[in-house]
Amino acid sequence: MQSAYIHIPFCHHICHYCDFNKVYFKQQPVDEYIEMLIKEMNHARQKGNGEQLKTIFIGGGTPTALTATQLDRLLEGITLALLPSNELIEFAVEANPGELSLDKLKVLKNAGVNRLSIGVQSFNDELLKKIGRVHRKEDVFRTIEQAEQVGFNNMSIDLMYGLPGQTIDNFKDSLATAFALNVKHFSAYSLIVEPKTVFYNLMQKGKLSLPPQELEAQMYEVSMEQMEKHGFKQYEISNYAIPGYESNHNLTYWNNDYYYGFGAGAHGYLNGVRTSNIGPIKKYMEQIEQTGEAYNSKNAVSNEEGMEEEMFLGLRKTAGVNKEMFYKKFQVQMENVFSEQINKLVKQGLIINEEQAIKLTHQGKLLGNEVFQEFIGLT
Repeated sequence: MQSAYIHIPFCHHICHYCDFNKVYFKQQPVDEYIEMLIKEMNHARQKGNGEQLKTIFIGGGTPTALTATQLDRLLEGITLALLPSNELIEFAVEANPGELSLDKLKVLKNAGVNRLSIGVQSFNDELLKKIGRVHRKEDVFRTIEQAEQVGFNNMSIDLMYGLPGQTIDNFKDSLATAFALNVKHFSAYSLIVEPKTVFYNLMQKGKLSLPPQELEAQMYEVSMEQMEKHGFKQYEISNYAIPGYESNHNLTYWNNDYYYGFGAGAHGYLNGVRTSNIGPIKKYMEQIEQTGEAYNSKNAVSNEEGMEEEMFLGLRKTAGVNKEMFYKKFQVQMENVFSEQINKLVKQGLIINEEQAIKLTHQGKLLGNEVFQEFIGLT
């Protein structure tokens, strides 16, 4: 167990595409929630084997919706509960431009946070309005400048493509602006319209006009091309980094390793069991108060499911799925389990079967979901 994900479900504003577990900040028991979160972390660590965590990621919702005082209390609780002797490589927090005051940045820095993941999505103010973001381009510049002032030098920016009304030129402009900033990592991903979102409701009514799939694929090609050109190496389907600045926390997921999930609606993977927490905040808090944990479900992953997950998660990485690691985990050769799928996908030009690993080809990246589908539900 080397990682922990911590969920803050509060937002001052809810974006049109977001389907994460979140609620409006106003009139919520935020302080009490933080105390229950700390209680959950303490409970888990008492039950654990005293492993030293290597990565922590605080996500949401919007962690930076908290006040500086609330952030301070949360970070103090995390330090005491999870970091008896701090051996973290990466302590990352998701942040909204425009919500990160100098005070909050100082609180994060003083607590040992060393990576900010900033939800920019676009540098086009019109598009930001369309997708329900409240920040504007200028807010991003100010946030990054202040973060540098406080001493942050490991920042990541999220960008989106395939947005309503977005053109290739819009997207290229956003990329050009992004490259002019001092950031070391980018996530660039396409809009997926999820149920229970504003965009989903608009789509049902025929009121959401999205770029055609060919255009979206073109935008993906543009992002890969431009990132490479500016020295950012693609290390996962949607992620690019200056070498050495990859997201260690997200690699936990793609390497199919274990991690804690703390907070309302959070997911974890503990000793072969996938867990999900109760989503509604009051119910989550009641459960933690009573028992110290708040599982909504616990699913033991069978050996076969574990092998499938290893394939479709690992293939997201440009390094692919390592055959030796696969054998170490499952005591069986990858080709003995998936020879049919591997041969089929190699013939289709979607993967390459190298001596040490199986990887997506360029075409495979464009059709990633079709490749992953081949490894799902075989058991």
